[in-house]
Order: sequence, then C-alpha cells, then structure tokens
Amino acid sequence: MEYVTLSNGAAMPMLGYGCFLISPEECERCVTDAIEVGYRAIDTAQAYYNEEGVGNAVSKAVAAGKVKREELFITTKVWIMNAGYEKAKASIDESLRKLQAGYIDLLLVHQAFNDYYGTWRAMEEAYRDGKVKAIGVSNFYPDRFMDLALFSEVRPMVNQLETHVFQQHKNDRRFIEKYGAKVEAWAPFARGEKGIFINPVLTSIGQKYGKTTGQVALRFLVQSGIPVIPKSAHKERMAENLDIFDFQLNAEEMGQIEALDQGVNLFMNHEDAAQIEDFFARFGVK
Repeated sequence: MEYVTLSNGAAMPMLGYGCFLISPEECERCVTDAIEVGYRAIDTAQAYYNEEGVGNAVSKAVAAGKVKREELFITTKVWIMNAGYEKAKASIDESLRKLQAGYIDLLLVHQAFNDYYGTWRAMEEAYRDGKVKAIGVSNFYPDRFMDLALFSEVRPMVNQLETHVFQQHKNDRRFIEKYGAKVEAWAPFARGEKGIFINPVLTSIGQKYGKTTGQVALRFLVQSGIPVIPKSAHKERMAENLDIFDFQLNAEEMGQIEALDQGVNLFMNHEDAAQIEDFFARFGVK
C-alpha cells in the first residue's frame, strides 16, 4: 500500500474502501471483506446511515487480531443537517459512538451548505481534543475552500471531490494544494458512466499490463497523487481494485489518459443545495 502525508504529518492510504450507498445491513459484511483483502482505509459518512456497520466490522476485526486499530484510517463526514457548532459537536460524538473507534482518523464537512463555519469550529475543537486526527472538507470548490482556509485556525487537510478520468480537476487541484490540502477522489470509476469500463484508451493500456480498465483508471489517479475510495460489494472486485501497486504508467500513457478529461462533474451541481438533496433522495438516503 502507498500512502500520502497530510499537512499535519498524518499518513493516509492512497486507496481506501468507500461505503456510499451500501445499506446498513450489508455494510458490516462489506467492510469485513474489505479489511480481509487488505484495505486499511474505510470511508463512510453520517448521511450514509451505515457508520454502525463500519464500527461493528472494525471492532470485530480488531478483537479477532486481524488488524490493529492504528493500522486503519477511518473517515466520516458531518452532514449538512448537523451543521453548526452545537449540532456538529453532538454529531461527532455520535459518530464516535457508532464507529466504536476511539478516534476518527479523518473528519470532513460533507457539503458547503448551512452553517459550515460552526461545523468547522466543532471539528477544530475535536481535533485539538484528540477525538479526530485530521480534518477536511468534501465537495468544496475553490471559492468556498479558500474562504474557509483563510479564515480558520486549522486549514483543511483534505478536499474530497468527484474525481475520475473524465473530471480530473487539474486547475482546482493546483489551487487547493497551494493551501496545503490533498484532493481525494470519490466516484473514481465515474459510477460506470461515459463508458469508462470499455474506454479504448484505458482498455488498450490495460491489455499491455494485464490489468482491467478499472485498475488502469485507479492507477492513473493514484500515480497523479490523488487518493481514491472505490466501492464494491463483491470481495473479488475489492481485491481487484486493490491490486494496482505492481505496475506504473509511463509518461505517454499518463498523457493519453489526461486527454480524456472533460472538466465537468457528472453527478451533481455542488452550488445548488436542492439538487444535492434530490441526489441523495433518489438513492433513499434521507
């Protein structure tokens, strides 16, 4: 496994397991499988309603001696309905209870809506108290990211964005990294859109290395310095997604994949709260 060092010195795995749209009932089994095949980073959120499943899987794996807690990197996110200092503070403690983890490795503001400044103050406090090892944001675009970075005691260490071969955030990444933060990719497979799994560029490169198009897509992001959190409910696919550290793309291949960038989000307009709520509602997340 490869790691990236955050601005405070914390080491974050370059590839983690994403729990978005995994039901609470199924989550424990999926996270258990992910840990067994070698994942050491697990990404969840209050809005996914599966933190307890993550917590059950982690606590059982630690108790069984399959992994040490300090080897795991657990991320969760404060949802916009818990925004503001008091609500966020209470929700952080609730997430700690559900995760049974003692501390959260990375805590993010899920969206740049509602009183996210109050949320950030609660997160800074949790960070200083040792409840959280690193703090950051999710779905913050340059204007709001800069505003928070400039006027906070602790700058965000991570900004989790929709990032894949068709949306590489080249300019956004340069801007965000100027403030010491790392961009992390959610939806690294573009959720199967735009024919990513049959893309001729990715397919041709994959054939050269004996890898799938998905593995090439992940390798491109990781080799670009972008941590990724792919999701799968199937153990064999989890293992496949993890198997990307035994080959390296050359400069020409990196350039071919960079040329696939369309610079447009596929799934949501982050400037429109109504669209975001509708997005989650369509998948049964309240």
